[in-house]
Amino acid sequence: MREDDKMDMTTGSILPKLLKLSLPLMLSSVLQLLFNAADIIVVGNFAGDNSLAAVGSTASLVNLMTNLFLGLSTGANVLASHYLGANDSVRVSKTVHTAIMMSVISGLILTVVGCLFADDLLLLMQNPPEVLELSALYLRIYFTGMTAMMIYNLGSSILRAKGDTKRPLLYLTLSGVVNVVLNLIFVILFKMDVAGVALATVISQCMSAVLIIRCLMKETDAFRFELSKFRLDGATVAKMLKIGLPAGFQGVLFSLSNVVIQASVNGFGSIVMAGSAAASSIEGFIWVSMNAFSQGALTFTSTNIGAGKYSRINRIAVVSCSCAAAAGLIFGNLAFLFGRPLLSIYDTRPDVIEAGLVRMSLVCTMYCTCGLMDCIVGSIRGMQYAVTPTIVSLLGACGLRILWIFTGFQLEEFHTEFWLFISYPASWIITFLVHFVCFIFMRRRLPKKDAAGENNALPGTEW
Repeated sequence: MREDDKMDMTTGSILPKLLKLSLPLMLSSVLQLLFNAADIIVVGNFAGDNSLAAVGSTASLVNLMTNLFLGLSTGANVLASHYLGANDSVRVSKTVHTAIMMSVISGLILTVVGCLFADDLLLLMQNPPEVLELSALYLRIYFTGMTAMMIYNLGSSILRAKGDTKRPLLYLTLSGVVNVVLNLIFVILFKMDVAGVALATVISQCMSAVLIIRCLMKETDAFRFELSKFRLDGATVAKMLKIGLPAGFQGVLFSLSNVVIQASVNGFGSIVMAGSAAASSIEGFIWVSMNAFSQGALTFTSTNIGAGKYSRINRIAVVSCSCAAAAGLIFGNLAFLFGRPLLSIYDTRPDVIEAGLVRMSLVCTMYCTCGLMDCIVGSIRGMQYAVTPTIVSLLGACGLRILWIFTGFQLEEFHTEFWLFISYPASWIITFLVHFVCFIFMRRRLPKKDAAGENNALPGTEW
């Protein structure tokens, strides 16, 4: 991307530029889910039940371990966007090189932990004995690609800071196609079972990482990656961690809270479990569609803060929340409307489909409130507040659900699937309202008038 092709997020109409940034990001996330589903399909059809269980049983553990470090991509995006808006090319360059170095360090940590403690971690997750060996093998191979995965995620967050989401989409598409082809070759032709699926994933992750690094090395501006500058900058690391770790910590605790909710789902038996799992998979496509606008809100807000364009902050929040809510309303209600055929892709049993529809009737139809919650959080983080939205989200979206499960849900008249799943939209609405109040309070601490965009680090933020 030439320097004059960079998206100017500080002037002009917000909606067209937000769509230009967010839509490729949305498509990237949808493609990622489709490629992950392809992994499961290949294993399920050509490897066997134990192999399918082995791959599926590691998903929550992988998410739990990677969420903390993936929060660093939020920190990298906020910093790069802010310094770009402030025309501070020196700090943009330091952010680029520090982010890539942090991705290597965090990737190596995950590889060491995942490989050394795979069996112990799986036992803690109560992995069934009959699939433990296959799960551990899959996990060890999978975690050898953690450095590549972290490089891609932090590299793409850096490119997103300048409005470039098209090239990361292209790289993900290419590596995803390679992943699917290698899955078929390794599993069907070479009979490598779960090892083949894991190896295909690692190779595709390495490919996407190489493409991202190659892209950054060819940049002509402050985003150019140079090996001679490949080092950590202490001040940049500190700011990146202050922003990224709360976001990552939130992801970890969300994963833990989902374990508690899943335990309640399990209490209704295998039919409800299967229906809920299928519905949850469909919901994933809706969530990533809304989350793309949350990422857009974060990038636009941080860039305009850096440029001193404070008058645009409210409009960015309104436009991004409106887009996320529209995506949630449209895709969520379409998913529920076509719920039966969609759920039948996962399981054709009528009682499973009915169980899935119960969840979708409450979650999908009200998913727009989750989009509103996430988008306002993106705006708050873009204003350089990291801790406050994390605390509110954990107490609201997580805490309220867990409190409900251990109190009112235990009463006989409320111990049904309906009252379990209604906790999702209820917690989203309450949490959004609290976030909205926080946004108003924090916005009032910013200057009302625009300022010259030169290193606008604000005294009232959490930086």
